[in-house]
Amino acid sequence: MKQPFVYIMASGRNGTLYVGVTSDLPNRAYQHREGLVPGFTKIYGCKMLVWYEPHETMIAAIEREKQVKSGSRKKKLLLVEALNPQWLDLYETLI
Repeated sequence: MKQPFVYIMASGRNGTLYVGVTSDLPNRAYQHREGLVPGFTKIYGCKMLVWYEPHETMIAAIEREKQVKSGSRKKKLLLVEALNPQWLDLYETLI
């Protein structure tokens, strides 16, 4: 069974941030890391999974993604710092 997640990829500590939603976080993070996803994350080098949040349904995950995306950069940084103060690449914890 797939698990919906909202996630943040970063180019580095306090770097460029990308907020996304997926039902397969390990695979999606891998795609970003390897540059297999054309667009923003590839252009700006957002290869580190620095924050994620599970949800019960994809509808709830999409609503949360919109909320996070519409928030300020400061709010996004606070989310990352609360879960991952060292800004570690959390991809390794998924596999």
